[in-house]
Amino acid sequence: MSQSPQAEHTVNASDARRDLYALVKRAEGDGVTTLIHKREDRVLLAPLDRFPAARKADAFPSWVLSAAQKEFGDLISRAAQGQPQVLRRNTTPVAVLLPVDTHASALSSDPAAPSGAAPAGGAVNSQGQQDRESVPRRLATLGDAIGSVLTAGPADVPTFGLPGLDAATGGLQPGRLTLVAAAPNVGGSLLGLAAARTTALVDHRTVLYAASGPNQADIMRRIISAETGGDYPRLKQGRLTPQEQQVAQQLVHAPLMIDDGSDLTAETIAETAPYVPDLALVVVDRLQAAHNARLPLSGDRLPDASQVLASLARTLHVPVLAVVDSDEPTLLGLLDADVLLTLTATTDPGRVQVTVAERDFGVIGSAYLRPDLLHARFGDAEAVPAAGTGSEDWRLHTTPEERELADAALPYTSGAQKGLPSALTHLLAALRTALVAGEQEAIAELAASLVQAAAAPPQMPDTAEGRRLAAALHAYRAPAPAGATAQPSAPESARPAAASGAVADADDEDAARDDDDGLVPGDEEDEPETAVFPALRILKDSVTRSKMHPVPVIRLEDREDGPWPLISEDMDGEPRWVHPDVTSSRVAHTRENGKRVRRDQLEVPASFGDGVLCLIDRNGSFPSACSAVPLAPNKLLHTGPLDAFDKTQAGIYQIDIPEWDYPGMPHPLGRLIDRPDDQGRVWVTTPHIKQLERLHREGHLTAPVTIHDSWTGKVNESLFKPFYTAAREARTELIQAGGEPYKNYKTRLSIALRLLWPKRPSQRSPFWRPDWRMSMVAEASVRHWLNAFKAVQEGHTLVALRNVDAAIFWTPDETPPGTYRLGTGFGQVKAKFIQPGEFIPEGDD
Repeated sequence: MSQSPQAEHTVNASDARRDLYALVKRAEGDGVTTLIHKREDRVLLAPLDRFPAARKADAFPSWVLSAAQKEFGDLISRAAQGQPQVLRRNTTPVAVLLPVDTHASALSSDPAAPSGAAPAGGAVNSQGQQDRESVPRRLATLGDAIGSVLTAGPADVPTFGLPGLDAATGGLQPGRLTLVAAAPNVGGSLLGLAAARTTALVDHRTVLYAASGPNQADIMRRIISAETGGDYPRLKQGRLTPQEQQVAQQLVHAPLMIDDGSDLTAETIAETAPYVPDLALVVVDRLQAAHNARLPLSGDRLPDASQVLASLARTLHVPVLAVVDSDEPTLLGLLDADVLLTLTATTDPGRVQVTVAERDFGVIGSAYLRPDLLHARFGDAEAVPAAGTGSEDWRLHTTPEERELADAALPYTSGAQKGLPSALTHLLAALRTALVAGEQEAIAELAASLVQAAAAPPQMPDTAEGRRLAAALHAYRAPAPAGATAQPSAPESARPAAASGAVADADDEDAARDDDDGLVPGDEEDEPETAVFPALRILKDSVTRSKMHPVPVIRLEDREDGPWPLISEDMDGEPRWVHPDVTSSRVAHTRENGKRVRRDQLEVPASFGDGVLCLIDRNGSFPSACSAVPLAPNKLLHTGPLDAFDKTQAGIYQIDIPEWDYPGMPHPLGRLIDRPDDQGRVWVTTPHIKQLERLHREGHLTAPVTIHDSWTGKVNESLFKPFYTAAREARTELIQAGGEPYKNYKTRLSIALRLLWPKRPSQRSPFWRPDWRMSMVAEASVRHWLNAFKAVQEGHTLVALRNVDAAIFWTPDETPPGTYRLGTGFGQVKAKFIQPGEFIPEGDD
């Protein structure tokens, strides 16, 4: 007889509905299970570990927390009848409602499953206790393990067929998930293909090639190109030489199985693999970092997919090699592969560096490859001395702070010491690799991320190694001048706000991501009386003088409930758009100070006619938006679905993404459309609702906005108006003076507006209103988009639209569109003209 899981505490349905967000947080963060009763119904609100199948998309009914709270009584009844109900925060499953007295086999998708069998994808475990009828786990002694190692002989594992890389990795080990991480155009997919070619064509062992990016025709053309040396672009046109046709015929019986079917998920790969006879290797090409509604292996689904692939490797005891089109450390930390191969372009276009890291040991080696993209393959390249080989020449070309940070990081990047976040470990490992290789461009590109990490370091282990690393990070952030005996405070140039590493200001601020507000300790303090522009004091005064009695800070205990978890930086709706007929690429550029950066380069087709690129830069987009931001000064209340937008209210709204097919203009919701939930919906702030309503009235949108859910309060558009007025007057005076006073003005302006939503609890800001911050940014984004739209409606050709201040037009007569006002005031623009093919300057360029 099965045992009912023991809940940690019991509540009735009414209390559970009221405290749902808190109960879910306890389940998600602390693994606490709650027993909920409603009349005769009894259910468990449990963490996902109790029922892993709930993580599988569309396997069971799922509800966002706000909807679940409204329908909670019905959900309890359904769960009590044996139908699990999955609870989601936005698109991510966080907890599940389960029946109490149902045997695990009743939840199985397999009717033939024996009593006590696990359901599809997982089982409900009774607090980790095994069913008494289950077979005891087999335990191996140390002698068993030693014996198997001594008698196994040399490992016959799949390889890449690249001696340098195979020596660094030891081949692809069975039972392990290996992740190839590379930015687009570096060649990550070709490493997956190299392993598949070597295993199937040279070793004649079976490979399952799961293609989520290329189709089977692409894969075969790449294989033929790599095997024969034929030009891949020609093969894509279907033109094969007789030799290539002969090679293609010889490959007909190669043991390479390709799955390029639609809706390819990690679960379908795991279901298919056991049926492939004598399987030696699984290749997954590729995991896409950017969300794509048509590709299940993309966006925020990747961490769960990685878990499934790792489980597949362990279950079948085969190596699984997956390719991801990003080398972003935070994403790679979430994917948590057993082995990580990171491809990095070097200053030498003939070499690509591959850094090899293991989860438990950090960086264990590296290799250099020679890209041969014309023939869809890599070759070995001559390596440079690696760390630990005895070569110390790299120390002659680096700063003392860089050398000390690299040395202090070694115990952690080598795996000898634990206790650092994975993202920081990867970042420090990348620094060591770049220093040893002498890659000055890579060192420069890492600088901004390292400054950010140093500005808000994690809690370091209380060991000698931890204290040394903490001191090295501090010194890296604020290096002492020659001859100094004390460390100065962090200079403004070290502020981790802009992508370039320079000070982000209110004119060209690049909005921070969810885990980076660009703030450093001390920013929340009022400026001294002598400050050129006391922006924070003015902003606080602007809010305080409102007669609506605003609530500037949401209490810490309330921030996990209600609307606040629904708000994200993506709600800015900033465009990241380039005209589909224009070719955009990133090129290297050296600033006057010698720093190497990468900038956009745009190639305009001949069909655009004669002309030049007109670069439009809006002044003070964020403070200008403060002149009239529609927001709710008080708390947001749950107002649910709305028949129509109420102009007397403001807040956040869940809507369908409207169709948009206006030629030559990006979608009015910008990057918001890239992150819909499972139902194709997004959360937006009031400025975007008003924008869509206007576009519908003018006939540019065929259907009105449908509001499926909402959190709103009484609207106010003048809360920041005094701040805007003061900022505008100060700018008029200071822009003429320029120099340090004007630079300080811009910095303090940016800090004040960022403090509306500080991301770190340690930042004691006078504000914590994500809805205010995102409404202000969205208002700037909407104004930016509408100005560009007016120009396009008047016949101008828009080439690119980015952020809240940058637009690029194609102008035949070197005259900016007349819809913009040239000048230095808020809302006015600066115009610059460059020839096609030149790089697009940014920030301090």
